[in-house]
Amino acid sequence: MKGKKPYPRNNDIADAILEVLSKKPYIHPDDLPDEVRAALEDKGFYAGLVSNKRIWRMYEKLVKSGKMYDVLMVMQSEGDIQM
Repeated sequence: MKGKKPYPRNNDIADAILEVLSKKPYIHPDDLPDEVRAALEDKGFYAGLVSNKRIWRMYEKLVKSGKMYDVLMVMQSEGDIQM
């Protein structure tokens, strides 16, 4: 009998985001959370309780820290807003 699957930590979610975006750079933003959860499940984590909000928070943290470019173009900086 197997034990419980481990719950993913923030760095595991960040790694899954980077993995998904490297394999599918043209993914629609609406599909990202499901793809990230699938990648986490493939790595042996229990991703059932990983929320969309947590995934997007990690995405934002990766972009703001400079570890990743905003490839999905979902974040707007104040300088990009035009009227």
